Amino acid sequence: MATFWTVLGSLSVVAAQTTINLQLSSSIPVGHSDYVSPSFAGFGFEPSNLFSFTGYSIPNELTFNLINNLVNYTGAPPHLRIGGNTEDYMIFDSSMMQYTWINNPDPSGQGAFKPNSMLIGPKFFEVANRFPKGTPVTWGLNLAYEESDYIDQIVTMAKQVVQNTPNLHLVSFEIGNEPDLYLQNGFRSGSWGGSPYIQDWTVRAQAIYDQVLKPAGIGANFFEPACTASTIGTSFQVHDLTQLGITQQANGTDTSFLASWNQHDYYYYIGVSAYPLTLDDFMTLTTTSDQFSAWVTQIQQAEVTGYPYALREMGVVGPIGLEGITNTFGAALWTLNFLLYSASLNITSVQLHQTDNSNASAWQPINVYNRDPFVRPAYYGYAAFDQVLGPSCETQVAQYTNIQYPTNYAGKIAAYSIYQAGKLQSVVMLNTQIANVSESTKGSVQFTMKWPTSFAGQTLHLGTLTGAGTDATSGTTWNGISYEQSGNGTPTQVSNTDQTVQIGSDGSATVTIRDSQAVIANLGAK
Repeated sequence: MATFWTVLGSLSVVAAQTTINLQLSSSIPVGHSDYVSPSFAGFGFEPSNLFSFTGYSIPNELTFNLINNLVNYTGAPPHLRIGGNTEDYMIFDSSMMQYTWINNPDPSGQGAFKPNSMLIGPKFFEVANRFPKGTPVTWGLNLAYEESDYIDQIVTMAKQVVQNTPNLHLVSFEIGNEPDLYLQNGFRSGSWGGSPYIQDWTVRAQAIYDQVLKPAGIGANFFEPACTASTIGTSFQVHDLTQLGITQQANGTDTSFLASWNQHDYYYYIGVSAYPLTLDDFMTLTTTSDQFSAWVTQIQQAEVTGYPYALREMGVVGPIGLEGITNTFGAALWTLNFLLYSASLNITSVQLHQTDNSNASAWQPINVYNRDPFVRPAYYGYAAFDQVLGPSCETQVAQYTNIQYPTNYAGKIAAYSIYQAGKLQSVVMLNTQIANVSESTKGSVQFTMKWPTSFAGQTLHLGTLTGAGTDATSGTTWNGISYEQSGNGTPTQVSNTDQTVQIGSDGSATVTIRDSQAVIANLGAK
């Protein structure tokens, strides 16, 4: 007989109108992910904003507390990318000793923004080195710059990274940000595309290997092409670049230059996406998988090559978010779902892009828009994902792809099974139906999990990701924890309630989940 539990959250719910059935498998089903890295859920920091997040002469307490929370959950720091548009504007100046970047008084080269318009000095690497010891980092280098000293400039920058960030685990270099847009932004002209890109990229990769990596005992397979905004209709698709020779052997080695493929995506981009975005669209999770379909093709192409695939710049709404959507509790649900969804596709790592002025960033690190630093709801999606991932290198994710739900919940229900060391451990259930703060009574659905009968009698502990409503901009909690209440990003346990449900003799257990809420049912412990 099934056991029932209603997850109320902070507001009342009406009786569930429907039941969603999940048939669970004790063994990992077909279509599951490989092992998910504890560092999977990462952040990308725009280079021009790095000091905002790390702090200037004094470390940014909020940033490092929030990152350390995640380290405590997975046992490893999140994978960071230091890269973005401004990696293609920066060159190194050893005399520049300020805790900031400065404008080059005499920029040169082509492009709407000159490819040497920003100068950075030693302090840039000093503040990057503040991240937790062993933090895996992918670092972006300047491909746009092509003056006569371009090799000297990129080698100098790479050398600074390798020599002056000993606290970090430098995983890879990327050379250039979104070269598929170089014609549009004026960094290149003429017949620019996959072939000339490979020529420019390979010359720089070889020089970095010969002059920086090899002397440091690092192999040539240390680079991630092609860092594209989109490959649709371009010659930058994985199979195009492969056919054009980017996987060729590096001179003087027995490997190619590739460590991984690297691509970017934004769920929605203002001025590019040709439709208005509403909160209801955002909460319709199938719109995420629909938008991502071309990238799934790229993942499949990458699998053929034998090299992993990373999503090094992922955004919710670009370039700087959208008030009323990316700063809401809905973004917490979206983030949790996207991290699970992308892990299930065998993407090796995701870096959601962070800028100091974006409503889509997981936290605001400095005073912007006349508001002091604070934590946005999206951060809680990271916390929930990392807690369910746990301090394990043996976590695998499987998505339920054929869930039956009523038409009024179309696209707003998602579920995932989490396996630890090959054994079923958790079930993640999301109900993203719109339920705004103003609605004092909210709808709900019942999820009935059908566990194998061998699990009968065991206890499921329920962790809830909840807020006052889809459009709430503060007051989010995950598993009874607030990251806002302390004011500095450290966790505050605001509820110690351990909600549980027992698996019935027939293997069934039912949980009622409020609209705009997610619940993770975990075996054996909270």
